[in-house]
Amino acid sequence: QVQLVESGGGLVQAGGSLRLSCAASGRAFRIYVMGWLRQAPGKEREFVAAISWSGGSTNYADSVKGRFTISRDNAKNTVTLQMNSLKPEDTAVYYCAAGPPYSAATSRLDSYNYWGQGTQVTVSS
Repeated sequence: QVQLVESGGGLVQAGGSLRLSCAASGRAFRIYVMGWLRQAPGKEREFVAAISWSGGSTNYADSVKGRFTISRDNAKNTVTLQMNSLKPEDTAVYYCAAGPPYSAATSRLDSYNYWGQGTQVTVSS
């Protein structure tokens, strides 16, 4: 089992940057696909970015390509989401999640079995 704790959310103006971090417990962290997902008020949860278990491949939602970067450090059990050029429509609660082991960076929400508690990101216009 994996326990996940996000940090780094906050309030930022449009065009600004934030860096979200996710700390994971458990020695098995390195075998899992890791993803970031978000949920805006009144909307369904959606995929943002994912990274394969080895870190060799990544996957991004079209809405964040070129602005967000996901990375992981398996030695430190952490995954990070660097968010640049933020827009008001990026406002949401962001969740770190662990997906299937030894797999590619999937965008399927139902593939993610372990979730953090979420961190709020608010982008003002």
